[in-house]
Amino acid sequence: MKLTSSRPQLCAFLVKVFGLVHCSTPEVNTETPRQRSGANVHQASFTTLPNDRFSHSTAFQYYQPLEDLQPLARYVAAELCVAGDDVCASGVEELSSAASLDVSYDTISHALKVTAVWSHGRQHLQVRSHPGHRTEVGILGADKPPNLEPHELGISGHLTVLGQDKTPSQTAFAVSSRHRHVPWTFSSQFLEPTGLHPVMQLRMTSNKPPATDAYCAAHAYLALPRTIFADRYQLGDDLFLASKNLTALRYMTRPVDLEAPEYTTASWGSAVLLELSPPESKDSQPWTVEIPLHLRYLAPEAGGYRSTEIPYPVVFWACASEEGTKFPTNPFDRVNLGYDSLFGPRTVFWHVDPRPEAGARLASRIVVPVLDADRAAWVNLGTAAVVLLGFTWVVFRLVVAFLRTGYIYDGPVASEASSKKKEQ
Repeated sequence: MKLTSSRPQLCAFLVKVFGLVHCSTPEVNTETPRQRSGANVHQASFTTLPNDRFSHSTAFQYYQPLEDLQPLARYVAAELCVAGDDVCASGVEELSSAASLDVSYDTISHALKVTAVWSHGRQHLQVRSHPGHRTEVGILGADKPPNLEPHELGISGHLTVLGQDKTPSQTAFAVSSRHRHVPWTFSSQFLEPTGLHPVMQLRMTSNKPPATDAYCAAHAYLALPRTIFADRYQLGDDLFLASKNLTALRYMTRPVDLEAPEYTTASWGSAVLLELSPPESKDSQPWTVEIPLHLRYLAPEAGGYRSTEIPYPVVFWACASEEGTKFPTNPFDRVNLGYDSLFGPRTVFWHVDPRPEAGARLASRIVVPVLDADRAAWVNLGTAAVVLLGFTWVVFRLVVAFLRTGYIYDGPVASEASSKKKEQ
């Protein structure tokens, strides 16, 4: 997300579109980056991303898991679909079952782009053209056309423009892709017992880099909610990192308060980019990575326990492309993912697919001990009693000292005696 002016209604809009979103809008002035370097920028729930290294970097980041996209589907149906347009209504309803959804808006061209992806399977497609609008429909699939470059994705199929073409036309083309997949997987879990300092363990099925003719490094990108954080000082010890199969901490959100409880933290959380250290071997072999994390103090809960979910990290190999390789805009590539702005524009990402430990949910749950809300009154009463008892004891000792000596403070006398002793 890139913000160029103050948008106090941003979070209100997100709540209206996506439902339950806990955020407050960042306040950004309209000065140039150089003028803004010394100005105060209030991010509230948003965190900043380093946008001084590469021009394609975004400015602010916000992350929150959503259970479903029904609020979005209802909003789009009410605001964008014309009354009585059943095709639009049915298409919008399918957004709630999408596997991924990306929404972007270009402030220069005022173009709104929505990209939805569904799981592999039979899909019902019904599209209607509108006067004055170009509607192009394509049925495309992966292919390998001649002269396909290693960094390109081959596509072929049929395209047609509604209201213009009488029959679909065949097409085949190639687009440059910065995001690819390796045929390996990983899983994530927390080592037991978790305690207040849980350790996330990543289990990889292979340690082999995807390319042998280019420099590649394995990475893990974590989007940590405000309930948990990583300690940059702990991750700055090279010997400690080596023992966990980690190479270095490449990026962490700033600032991260190491002491603040969860219910006083305004930001959504923090992002962490770690470079991994796979074992060197000629043959492919499984390996593990351990990432130490720390839980914040959570709000009281009836029963004395609360649960929090930490999403699976994004695990990928970042490989350098050949000199002179260009990556023009690819309509099938996802962009502004948080971690991609931390690498150069010629970096190729080879993604390792996650494998859930149980079910299909790509998140790890932790049960955290907290103050039992049902017994909080007794804790408050006990704390007040201890404070009162301590205050009474101090007053009692002061009164006893006064009754014995006639005064309480003997600083000057003690100082004078000490001075005479030094002179002797």
